[in-house]
Amino acid sequence: MPTDPRYDYALREPRLPRPVNRSLENADIDLDVRLGMYRKLHELRQFGKRAHDLFLQNLVKGTTHLSLGMEAIATGFGAAMKTGDYTFATYRGHAHSLARGMDLGAAMAELLGRENGVLGGKGGSMHLTDVSKGMMGSYAIIGAHLCVANGAAWSAQMRGTDQVAVAFFGDGTTNIGAFHEALNLAKIWRLPVVFVCENNLYMEYTPIDVVTAVANPAADRARAYGLEAILIDGNDPDDVYLAAQKALSRARSGGGPSLIEALTYRSGGHSRADPGKYRPEGEVQAWAARDPIPMYHDRLLSLGTPEARLSSIERQVADAINAATEFAKSGREPGEGSLLTDVFADGGSRWRN
Repeated sequence: MPTDPRYDYALREPRLPRPVNRSLENADIDLDVRLGMYRKLHELRQFGKRAHDLFLQNLVKGTTHLSLGMEAIATGFGAAMKTGDYTFATYRGHAHSLARGMDLGAAMAELLGRENGVLGGKGGSMHLTDVSKGMMGSYAIIGAHLCVANGAAWSAQMRGTDQVAVAFFGDGTTNIGAFHEALNLAKIWRLPVVFVCENNLYMEYTPIDVVTAVANPAADRARAYGLEAILIDGNDPDDVYLAAQKALSRARSGGGPSLIEALTYRSGGHSRADPGKYRPEGEVQAWAARDPIPMYHDRLLSLGTPEARLSSIERQVADAINAATEFAKSGREPGEGSLLTDVFADGGSRWRN
């Protein structure tokens, strides 16, 4: 039987990243904001790597979905959002949780299923949530959280606040009914919500373009709902930050929703059970060369930031990750007494009786 690139994905022509936009070096972004984003990039990367190491040690409960290589999206939006804004993420939500200020130790402990985790060890890797930080949940049901984000945005609209809901999702979600329903309602009601498609080119193991009629699964569908087609470099924190600022400002001022497609690439497989061997080698190498961290390191150097300052940030983050790991390991596993708590709004099981 002849090989067919529609089914043997490793034979497909690689989809290459955009070249670095050098003009962004002159973007009107405060240096302190940029240094904060550099710190966050390293925090998210080192957290993801440590989570992988702990998984291999059989310490992480269940599977885990990492966003290694995709950190610039969470970083850029995290820097642009206000304290009261809402974040809704997928099961690949570690980066978005930390970008909103979730405690490193509590997040790591949650992955390990310990009592000192942010959810007491009950949520695990796929359900990181911290309402106190505006992190309104990581959702395992594909596309479900887009409609929930609309509800949060409607609440803000009805209460007259300037809060904005931001929903992050993968490229595969664009072929789910909830994606289209959420966009349609958000536009009709002019909701203060921003939808962000993290297009890493693969919906689990299948290239998104194999099953989608348009080249850009989110941006090319925006006009069907009266929205602007926005396609950005999801590996460039500055590009993400500027796009986030514009979309958030539009939502706060009553201008309604935005749909942003951020092109990016996960450096590993879909989950820890996936070696990712279905991807063309040339594609993997090309995207590795566009890793957001060394690119942003070079940009900061070109802007006059001393190497010593950047190295200091990296060391500080490494120390924080080590401390978070020790904190996580120090926690106990939840006991039987917690089985029937946090199962309904009143924290108990009486609703069933």
